[in-house]
Amino acid sequence: MFDVADFLDPGDGVWWGQGSAEPEPLVNQVLDAVDRVGPIRAFSGLTWNERLAGDLPEKLTVLSYGGLGQLRSLSRHGRLDVVPCHYSAIPRMFATGQLPNDLGLVQVSAPGPDGLVSLGTGVEYVADALRHTRTLIAEINHQMPRTVGGPQLPISTFAAVVETDRPLREAPSRPADAVDRAIAANVASIVRDRSTIQIGVGSLPAAVLDALAGHTDLGFHSGMLTDGVLTLVEKGVITGAHKEIDPGIAVTGAALCSTEGYQRIADQPVEFRPASYTHAPAVLSRLGSLVSINSAIEVDLLGQVGAELARGVHIGAVGGQVDFSRAASLTGARSIIALRSTVGTGERCHSTIVPTLASGVVTTARVDVDAVVTEHGVAMLTGCTVAERALRLIEVAAPEHREHLQRSIAEQETP
Repeated sequence: MFDVADFLDPGDGVWWGQGSAEPEPLVNQVLDAVDRVGPIRAFSGLTWNERLAGDLPEKLTVLSYGGLGQLRSLSRHGRLDVVPCHYSAIPRMFATGQLPNDLGLVQVSAPGPDGLVSLGTGVEYVADALRHTRTLIAEINHQMPRTVGGPQLPISTFAAVVETDRPLREAPSRPADAVDRAIAANVASIVRDRSTIQIGVGSLPAAVLDALAGHTDLGFHSGMLTDGVLTLVEKGVITGAHKEIDPGIAVTGAALCSTEGYQRIADQPVEFRPASYTHAPAVLSRLGSLVSINSAIEVDLLGQVGAELARGVHIGAVGGQVDFSRAASLTGARSIIALRSTVGTGERCHSTIVPTLASGVVTTARVDVDAVVTEHGVAMLTGCTVAERALRLIEVAAPEHREHLQRSIAEQETP
């Protein structure tokens, strides 16, 4: 067994794959080695590794593009350095050394008959970063599905490997409730047949996918693939028959599924591509049928979207939201922001449609949002004046908060 400390020098930077493709045994080795090696900068994306939520070595600096999964806890305790960026910019930042690129840790599939391994369910930024990384170490997980579309690599690519046979992390989620289903029905009502869908992960996106089951010949091009997408492919709802590019293929960068879902991937027309493809403006501009469906923490009466901060804690990210929202609104079919009209319970319940963004941070600009959807309806914003936008957004806010929102407009208009 090798010691990962042998591949690190003081001041080095390390990155690793995220989500289901995070090479947790290797990540844990790095965490154990930091005190021996000296200051280390690490870049992590979405993680469910519990060790990244607890006490970390003082000599370790953790960077990320947002506060996803366990990184929320690091943000809460002031241990997370967020690099705000479009997801499409991450490949270039690895290429220029703006993100750590001395050591890369990846989780790969077992070698195929050709002796090559695939990046499995985590091609995304990994495929772009590895081309600019000094040293690569791999976890060969025999339960990682072999996928197509991304790099196929010889074992000699890696300075060291460790073999495991462990289940991939499943996407944690709660069952969709009545509110989720009402929002999903409203979203589905403004998605046309033959649209190419981009959508995220979670209970609400899962409900939206369920609500799209009656549509025909949808396409799929997104940063993330879930069980719900696979189900629509299997039902013949997602066919990609009318996609302007990659017809007949569901294109993604990563997968967050159930264990059973991971086992279904190989039997479907799914290709995993690098972030430099899935999120590239030049690629997305060719999808005239693109409908982006994204979530938010809050939306103000101008239509500006906050999807990163809550009470000063990073719980989200810019991620691919702006990449897809801008493309869908500008050169595609429609950009949709879907969210519950309230958050919290009892006295701590408050509106997510707000006069001004509480975080003060705009994730997605108002000009990149065509529609805001809650359980109370659809606010179509394209072509509306500032005043008309506010009125339409108030109409989809929770009824008990509409009067306050209307007063806020009157107060702003008072000289």
